[in-house]
Amino acid sequence: MIILAIDPGTTESAYVLYGIDSQLPLRFAKVPNEDMLELVLEGKFDCLVIEEVRSYGMPVGRHIFETVKWYGRFHQASPHPVEYIGRIEVKNALCHSSMAKDANVRQALLDRYGGSDKVAKGTKADPGPLYGMVADMWAALAVAETWADQQRDREAT
Repeated sequence: MIILAIDPGTTESAYVLYGIDSQLPLRFAKVPNEDMLELVLEGKFDCLVIEEVRSYGMPVGRHIFETVKWYGRFHQASPHPVEYIGRIEVKNALCHSSMAKDANVRQALLDRYGGSDKVAKGTKADPGPLYGMVADMWAALAVAETWADQQRDREAT
């Protein structure tokens, strides 16, 4: 099974195509939203998982609504089931704390892939499974890992 995990943005979105069986990211990038929409329409995945914007009582601006508009378009374009995961859900799953910061989430992901940049990302001469991962791609991987963990937990019960 392959999932497409997306960290949506106002003009660009990061994604990870993630193999559930291999427990590895197969491809990842940050692309313009129009290109992301094309990737979703291609349907070369089994489930679309999107990091959902959730309200915690704070005012939001135009950028949030633009992001929500885009992930609605991704949802509508998907030929496969779509699920949503909130950021706090990701923090709790990977770091066991809703107070975790992005750096904590990134480290939790590195721990799953060897514990350090040197092992997980590797080098140009000896690339690791996360070689080339930067910025928002980490958030997309966190969504993929959280969803995959949830699926394994459901199957175990």
